Amino acid sequence: MAADNKICYVVGAMSLTPALRPYPTAGDFVIAADRGFDSLMAYGVRPDMAVGDFDSLGHIPDHNNVIELPVEKDDTDMTYALRKGLELGYKRFVMLGGVGGRLDHTLANLQLLDFLATRGAQGILAGEKLVATAVHNGTFTFPETLTGALAVFCNSGEAKGITMTGVKYSLDHATLTGAYPMGVSNEFTGEGGSISVEDGSLILIWEEPKHFYTMLNKLWMV
Repeated sequence: MAADNKICYVVGAMSLTPALRPYPTAGDFVIAADRGFDSLMAYGVRPDMAVGDFDSLGHIPDHNNVIELPVEKDDTDMTYALRKGLELGYKRFVMLGGVGGRLDHTLANLQLLDFLATRGAQGILAGEKLVATAVHNGTFTFPETLTGALAVFCNSGEAKGITMTGVKYSLDHATLTGAYPMGVSNEFTGEGGSISVEDGSLILIWEEPKHFYTMLNKLWMV
């Protein structure tokens, strides 16, 4: 069983910038989803597992832990990789190479943040100058080092009992719906705070900081 403070990195087929290159430590687990294998190897990071139908990679990777998936399937390669991480006991996920490129894949990966949140885990999706996470029937607490623009969206239906502190436009037990983007163009104030929802799911999106992993460490310390 993985320790609660260890990370499962899942790297997909979209571009991976040098600033987002993962630096796994002992106990972390790295999964390459399809062409994410090439992205990792380009930075000298050998994944612990490679999964996918490998249509974007174009070949079965030379690796001793490969799970080849059928092309016709319900789970995306990223979804399957996250399931494997959950099976291994991980609660913290960093999803890379999952933003940009095809819009449908980006939207699917944003939905996967909620998939993790509803299973008691937290996912952080980073890339293309943005970071995103989800909160489901709970609270997201952030440090004072988070600054810049913030968007908060209801993932679907209604999200009720939303309270937001430490942001320019605060809320107190408000309701957001999936049919109206009222939570766009908010801002962190640099004071730290929290975003909570009593019933429902929220997707939070903010600007990717220059030092992503420094931000991530501080985020998971609060």
